[in-house]
Amino acid sequence: MIDLYTAATPNGWKASIALEELAMPYQVKALRLDQLEQKEEAFLRINPNGRIPAIVDRDAGDFAVFESGAILLYLAEKAGKLIPADAKGRSRVVQWLMFQMSGVGPMQGQANVFFRYAPVQIPFAIERYQKETRRLYEVLDRRLGEAEYLAGDYSIADIATWPWVSIHEWAGVSVDGLDHLKRWLDAVGARPAVQRGRAVPKVDRPPDAEEIQKAGAKILGK
Repeated sequence: MIDLYTAATPNGWKASIALEELAMPYQVKALRLDQLEQKEEAFLRINPNGRIPAIVDRDAGDFAVFESGAILLYLAEKAGKLIPADAKGRSRVVQWLMFQMSGVGPMQGQANVFFRYAPVQIPFAIERYQKETRRLYEVLDRRLGEAEYLAGDYSIADIATWPWVSIHEWAGVSVDGLDHLKRWLDAVGARPAVQRGRAVPKVDRPPDAEEIQKAGAKILGK
């Protein structure tokens, strides 16, 4: 059994989508980021960085894994699925996984912050991160014009990237003209396991804009 510490964010959805795709039993431990539960001492013993997601593998002596990319690798290798066994195939998946971890996630995350959360609008910062996110989308689009999925076959590279690109509008970034990326967004988003994982954790209602602004400002302040 896997304990999944998560919240309704793109990084959190990576882990829940992977668990659904791999049909691994797991328990959801939803953290309230606006209440800073991710900074509490009990959680810091699982993830010293105080971020979600994190997992605890109860079947492996309560082994904890933090960082979403590391979680995806751990789960895929544990199950022997969603990552090839051969060196070249595995490397291809890891390359695109790292592209998301070092590029798409950080750049789009900053676009989110300056476009949605910042108490003062800074046009230079908004434009800088939106443009870089769009450039990274263009890299994805070019790759997806060559292959059905990022590493050839469906893999944890797609699972890592889809939750971020699927909320491109939240960052104010368009996917117009990126037809291969749009095709991929629709194909991955239509997968039942992706839809189930995207719904984790369940919330009674989506927060309104004012609540999101306040929560984002509080998290940024820490």
